[in-house]
Amino acid sequence: MNLDQIIAETSVMPVMVVDRVEDAVPLARALVDGGIRVLEITLRTAAGLDAVRVIKQEVPDAIVGVGTISTPEQLDASIAAGAQFGVSPGTTPTLLKAIVDSKLPFFPGVATMSEIMQVLEGGLTVMKFFPAVAAGGIKMLESFGGPFPQVRFCPTGGINAQNAPDFFKLPNVVAVGGSWLTPKNLVASGNWAEITRLAREAAALKP
Repeated sequence: MNLDQIIAETSVMPVMVVDRVEDAVPLARALVDGGIRVLEITLRTAAGLDAVRVIKQEVPDAIVGVGTISTPEQLDASIAAGAQFGVSPGTTPTLLKAIVDSKLPFFPGVATMSEIMQVLEGGLTVMKFFPAVAAGGIKMLESFGGPFPQVRFCPTGGINAQNAPDFFKLPNVVAVGGSWLTPKNLVASGNWAEITRLAREAAALKP
């Protein structure tokens, strides 16, 4: 599956912080049941890669990626775990080379014009804009559109159900990422029905 195919399957990409591996499968099923198939499992917890493995095995309709990749070693570990795509918070020259060499569909993180130029030098034109709201939000994305009309973005960071529709109005936004679909309290209490409801609402946000 290439990046264009992954983008075609999503509008909102949940940023999932999995503390307990046993929550991974019911959480993924709840999101898929709500119409959200493209899932980003972050490496913010020790359970992240194990969560990827079990979701791959038990939730075949999910398209599973790994987020918070910041080193080539993490990239290799993510691929070994079965990641179908990757996401990074930022992009260094070393990581960019590893991404390009790996051929894994990837959303490299950028927040400035110079970072966009660096990623473009690697031949990639789809990027994660992070932290989106803190780094200038909609106005910054509009500014990026002038010099970089070929670049498409998945803004993440500060995105929620209320402001996501405004981001979708921008021609260079192909999807948004957010943690509001998987609130810690709902995951901890196993309220999968409410997560499915949030996913259904999120899936309907993009015009």
